[in-house]
Amino acid sequence: MAHKRNKLLIVDGYNVLRSGKRYKRNTDPDYTDDPYNAARERLLTDVVNFAGHEYKAIIVFDGAYNEFSTGEAQTIGGVRIIFSPAGQSADKVIEKLAHDARERNVETLVVTSDATIQDTVFGQGVDRMSADGFSHEVAQYYDEVRLDESPRVARKNTIAERIDSATLAKLKALRDGK
Repeated sequence: MAHKRNKLLIVDGYNVLRSGKRYKRNTDPDYTDDPYNAARERLLTDVVNFAGHEYKAIIVFDGAYNEFSTGEAQTIGGVRIIFSPAGQSADKVIEKLAHDARERNVETLVVTSDATIQDTVFGQGVDRMSADGFSHEVAQYYDEVRLDESPRVARKNTIAERIDSATLAKLKALRDGK
């Protein structure tokens, strides 16, 4: 049976994309209609890796000025993605999610560099991390993974290396028919 996670990670999507060093626009041209697509995908991948098996994760993007935004969530890679509903800021959605989680005694971490959100959620007993702090943590994670995957020469561990020389000589004699 899967272990139920009782930790929640809430990421202020556009704030992290604008503030986090990992998400600054690179020099590669982006030929999609939305210049944030590649950055959003990279953020989603980073959140999936950061959350791992420890956190349930939610990324909240601001949809306040999009008249078609309903605030309906969708799940991608185990991460809930929410665009705030038209007329409501992502800040309010984040604050409500953090408040509700704390009411249910869920350990919560909010990733944002927005000082107002940080102050509001910290007052509720919620942990917070800056966008740059998140960028740094994710970069460090990828560095560790890269180092773990670097090729190594496997040590050959044979029986001949683990037994005494007299026994090895007897085994060789048996093998060779002597």
